[in-house]
Amino acid sequence: MHADLERVIALQRLDSEANAARKKLAEVPEREKAFDERLSAATQQIADAKAALAVNHEARRAIEKEVAVHQGRLSKYRDQAMAVKTNQEYHAIQHEVAHAQGEIKKHEDGLLERMVEADDLTATIKAAETRLSTEQKTIDADRKRMQSEDAALQASLDALVAERATIVAKVDKRVLATYEIAAAKRQGIAVAEAKDGGCLVCHVRMRPQMFNEIRRNEAIVQCENCQRILYYVPVAATQASQSS
Repeated sequence: MHADLERVIALQRLDSEANAARKKLAEVPEREKAFDERLSAATQQIADAKAALAVNHEARRAIEKEVAVHQGRLSKYRDQAMAVKTNQEYHAIQHEVAHAQGEIKKHEDGLLERMVEADDLTATIKAAETRLSTEQKTIDADRKRMQSEDAALQASLDALVAERATIVAKVDKRVLATYEIAAAKRQGIAVAEAKDGGCLVCHVRMRPQMFNEIRRNEAIVQCENCQRILYYVPVAATQASQSS
């Protein structure tokens, strides 16, 4: 195989691996943001439940004040009932007593509902705090694993860059320029395999004479359609690769 063809094939492998590593490392801020959002969501559940519990307590205090007011009125009406002198006054007082008792019953029922709601909210807060604790532990473990993986990925990327530099130093400058131009135009894919008379990337068939030249792997030949550098993998080599 042509030495520079072999080198650009190696460059393509290195560049593809390096680009994949860079893409993964570029996702770190988004992954960190996702961790923060998960914690924020769990924390907000607690905050919402506590806010609802505070509203509940305030409502209970307001109801308790109303109950105290009507109990005071009830006590006053009962005292007045002891001093009435006519049936008309007595019935009027009894009406007020019944009304005060009804109001007390209504507010006590409301107070009971608020107490049940408070119990539910307290349970919700406890469950949310448990979820937050669990989520925090999970995220800490995920973040630690991610940091370890990213460190390994960065080390791999550094090694790829170093290996690339070694190969680049050996490639003919014109061939390297051809490779880099094709890579810039074709989303980083500058080298493609030719098979069955066509380019396996752009799928355009080529002239038989050109395909025969590529099969020899003795020159730098570009696809007439996509301008990628083409190479050929002999059938025997392909079968050996598949069997291994």
